[in-house]
Amino acid sequence: MAKLKYKVEADPKNTARAMGRTLRISRKHAIELCRELSGMKLDSAVAYLNRVIALETPVPFKVHNKDLPHRKGKIGTHSGRFPQKASLEILQVLDNAKKNAEQKGLNTEKLRIKHISSNRGFTIKRYMPRAFGRASPKNQETIHIQVILEEFY
Repeated sequence: MAKLKYKVEADPKNTARAMGRTLRISRKHAIELCRELSGMKLDSAVAYLNRVIALETPVPFKVHNKDLPHRKGKIGTHSGRFPQKASLEILQVLDNAKKNAEQKGLNTEKLRIKHISSNRGFTIKRYMPRAFGRASPKNQETIHIQVILEEFY
């Protein structure tokens, strides 16, 4: 497997980072969640993801929004969804980054998300047997999530 580097260079003294690799979640959901979480404080990001998992707050879809209904709440005029599976996976990556920050001795109350992004992973190739000895592809796409937390003052 190829070595995956972080997209953003960060000062290791006041930042902590984590990476989730080969996560089996939707790339579109991950892109929209990462866009929404970028720049948030860590505590508010975790609370936001927990509200999305509980189907209380929708995630506005600004790019991948064809034939999506609008949702209740103050998300503006954008349509939205509740990507629960992607929220759970990103919540685990944020928890790992928080634990890395604790290990470095950073103040976990003053952490914000400096960088979060999703990259395309490899495709798991499978086949579904069909009639008359044929087969159809049934591929599973994976993604990688990068998170860099920064201590702010």
